Amino acid sequence: MPNHTPPALHPADELNARLFANCAPPDWVNPTAADGYNLVVIGGGSAGLVAAVGAAGLGAKVALIERDILGGDCLNTGCIPSKTIIRSAAVMGEMARAERYGIHLDSPPRVDFAAVMRRMRRVRADLSQTDSAQRFTDLGIDVFFGSAQFTDRNCLEVDGQKLRFTKAVIATGSRAARIPIPGLEEAGFLTNESLFFQLTEQPRRLAIVGAGPIGCELAQTFQRLGTQVTLLEVAPQILIREDRDAAQIVANSLARDGVEMLLGVKIQKVRAAGDIKAVLYELNGETHELEVDEILLGAGRTPNVDSLNLEAAGVEYTKKGVTVDDTLQTTNSDIYAAGDVALKYQFTHTADASARIVLQNALFPGPKKKFSDLVIPWATFTDPEIAHVGLYAHEAEEKGIEIDTYTVPLDESDRALADGETEGFVKVHTAKGSDKILGATIVAPHAGEIISELTLAMTHNLGLKAIVDTIHPYPTVAGSIRRVGDLYNRTRLSPTVGKAFSAWFNWQRV
Repeated sequence: MPNHTPPALHPADELNARLFANCAPPDWVNPTAADGYNLVVIGGGSAGLVAAVGAAGLGAKVALIERDILGGDCLNTGCIPSKTIIRSAAVMGEMARAERYGIHLDSPPRVDFAAVMRRMRRVRADLSQTDSAQRFTDLGIDVFFGSAQFTDRNCLEVDGQKLRFTKAVIATGSRAARIPIPGLEEAGFLTNESLFFQLTEQPRRLAIVGAGPIGCELAQTFQRLGTQVTLLEVAPQILIREDRDAAQIVANSLARDGVEMLLGVKIQKVRAAGDIKAVLYELNGETHELEVDEILLGAGRTPNVDSLNLEAAGVEYTKKGVTVDDTLQTTNSDIYAAGDVALKYQFTHTADASARIVLQNALFPGPKKKFSDLVIPWATFTDPEIAHVGLYAHEAEEKGIEIDTYTVPLDESDRALADGETEGFVKVHTAKGSDKILGATIVAPHAGEIISELTLAMTHNLGLKAIVDTIHPYPTVAGSIRRVGDLYNRTRLSPTVGKAFSAWFNWQRV
């Protein structure tokens, strides 16, 4: 008999059925637990799957436990579904600007919201084979569905079976943070989880609470798809953690698309009147009311540490997640943690990288890898995108690090001019008087693709001189990175050096 209850299937179409058949098979029967495991992995998201597959590939006896659906947030309710509907919205953005390129549409484009969401479900279902329970079983991994609870320092229980382990990895991820707004629970709301599994009809009016990356990405997406979006943020700017110049460019883009941004607001309460939800908020000392069809929470994440009985295993944790040291070891030396449940940087690629650190540190003796040695980039997939790696200018100032900053505006890029997409820049911070790269921000179409050149340079201690020496295809927006290096080279031409060159060339002239 099946021994787990999969999440609710909505809509109950063939695409979600295929997703669930792969990643939460309703007829799954857990295997009989082995006498012991080299590694037990709790959580079948990005970090957990990398850890389980990597360990099994090395010959370890591995158990993988998932309480809901394999693939985690990234496959099911995060990266893949969001970027899929962002692509549909990008097409609408292109068509809205078509006339500037000499293209005239005979009639206004029409959004088929149901088709947009169906395409999202199809892409998700197509990718689900990679994260399927059967695939991991074929790799020699014992896959268990159910809630795991530690019973002592080297044992846990799932579905009535005890799994003893030499090492374990907690990789249970995170979920959308709940905001204690009076009346919100009663009125009802969406999170990124429910949006991609429950929303089938397009809301006419949508309030998004929180103007971080998730809030801004989905605000622009839904606005371009035809929903009137209001973005509510307690801070005085959107994307509060980003470079201020970068955030302002994205704010301008959102405004052009028609997103209403209410910044510096305090939401007082929410009340429902039939199908309408009224958001009462305070702005500049005055109380206002906003009527919408749906409310989406996009303000932060909460680590999944509940129900694990971590106390029994001697694993310390806080509301910010499982406590780990720089090697990602918990307060139980046999247990590690990876991904969102333990890390400040909650990205799929960070979960992947942290799982690789755990594999080496948990399974092999010798020098330990340190998480602090990683150079971690990230991107916000608005239009234009923001990508960043390393230090921001304000962080350098807070740490007492002197820097030089070199900026190349996108309107100086021949490719950006040809594309008609000139809002943005490449900004690089170096150690004062040096070409050593300490941080960088790129605002541009596909900035997330371009940032990797600077991430590679930082990872391998390559400075701007190395980038200048690297030939870049022309014309490309990435060529602006090389132009940043040219700016650095010009600073080396001091007055004394300039006079020496002048004397040399004067002597050479016949």
